[in-house]
Amino acid sequence: MSDLLSRAASMLIQRYMRPKADETEHKLQRLQRALLRIDATVEEADGRHITNQAMLRQLVMLRKAMYGGHYMLDTFMYRGHEHGADHDEVSGGREVVLPRFSSAKRLLSFPIRSSSGGKEKLQNSVLDAEDLKKPEKMLDGLETLMGDMVEFAVFLQGYPHLCRQPYGEYLILDKVMFGRQMEKETVINFLLRPEAAAGDGNPGVLPIIGETRVGKSTLVEHVCLDERVRGHFSSIIFFDGDDLGDENMAALRRSGGVIKHQDLTASSCGRSLLVVELAGDMQEEAWRNLYCTAARSIGHGGKIIITSRSEKIADLGTARALRLKLLPQEAYWYFFKILAFGSANPDDHPKLASLGMEIAALLKGTFVGANIVGSIMRANLNVQSWHRVLHGLRNFTSKHLLTYGKHPTDLMEKGYPVYCWSMARTQNVVVIYKIYQKRTIQQDQVVPKLTAQDVIEGRASATASLLHIRGGSE
Repeated sequence: MSDLLSRAASMLIQRYMRPKADETEHKLQRLQRALLRIDATVEEADGRHITNQAMLRQLVMLRKAMYGGHYMLDTFMYRGHEHGADHDEVSGGREVVLPRFSSAKRLLSFPIRSSSGGKEKLQNSVLDAEDLKKPEKMLDGLETLMGDMVEFAVFLQGYPHLCRQPYGEYLILDKVMFGRQMEKETVINFLLRPEAAAGDGNPGVLPIIGETRVGKSTLVEHVCLDERVRGHFSSIIFFDGDDLGDENMAALRRSGGVIKHQDLTASSCGRSLLVVELAGDMQEEAWRNLYCTAARSIGHGGKIIITSRSEKIADLGTARALRLKLLPQEAYWYFFKILAFGSANPDDHPKLASLGMEIAALLKGTFVGANIVGSIMRANLNVQSWHRVLHGLRNFTSKHLLTYGKHPTDLMEKGYPVYCWSMARTQNVVVIYKIYQKRTIQQDQVVPKLTAQDVIEGRASATASLLHIRGGSE
């Protein structure tokens, strides 16, 4: 009798589930088509020289919707891929309790089609009832946004095309600035603004504020590489906190700092751009002296950019401070997926993509972590290697949470030492005491260089004394 009841219940559940599964799969296919249209619009906009702030704000909205849509689609497509035997082989069957892409209350199961090697196959994904409403809500939002963006697409055709770099430049992911186009144009507009609009003849000052390694220096570097900026200023000089101690005035007078650009033949009337990079605050008296000296040194129409983690530097600006924040989870996954897969298509590697989403969540939005871990994953596109990365990151994160009560990223930002993790079995222990930037290395300075990738992959040498981390940005 109980067997008959269980069979009857199973038939009823299956009869209820099948229409829901078909309906949700249809919505996901519509979502995928809508994202293709948005992707095409964003790609076209990225190839145009857009200067209008209203157009840039609309582009930011479009990108945000694109990231959110791709994140949801990827979650539905890849979450059904269990880690299987490979996971047990790497982790020894022990589960580290950390957030994962799974749901506590699971009610419905339906197939999602994904392509692999050009062939369609069905993958089972288990979802709760609340999840089934999300694709419809996302789809409604995207379709409404696309309807509102008709004028945007028309106006887009009126902007000139950007000069494209050689194709090889796009293969070097470390040189790509992600998701800061509006901020870049805001800074450039400030720098190119005529002196009459800036005020009383004193140099304009733009503060850029953001937490550690959020991308302040990266943004400024890309701005200073723009041909419009280089044509407007005869010289671009960088100073950091070490350059601007008690002798900061003397440093300016003798043209100290790092000269990033100099063109005395340019039609720039001798004006200069001064970039001051601070870790924290600056004393009011020191700033007043620096500003007065800079006003006499950088020429009529010169400008100053000052970057810092401290909100107090907002008071030093003649323009509204520009504040940088970490990428939201959806945008960060889009960025990390590009780094991890490179030219490979994630849809061809659904198990890797599922692992990648978990790894990205553990990195907590850091650009340093994305570049380091992404380069390791990109060089080893296989499930076992990515399992080892995930297992190492889980242990790394859980140990610091249990010992210090904080995520290792938060510890590094506050200057606390962090134990580096490794995918290999090794007796070496590497402790990261401080992450800092060094623009130049003296030619006679011989220091063994050790990359973070060397440590993680077990290639660390006991003689190396300097850990060189690529991909970090202040």
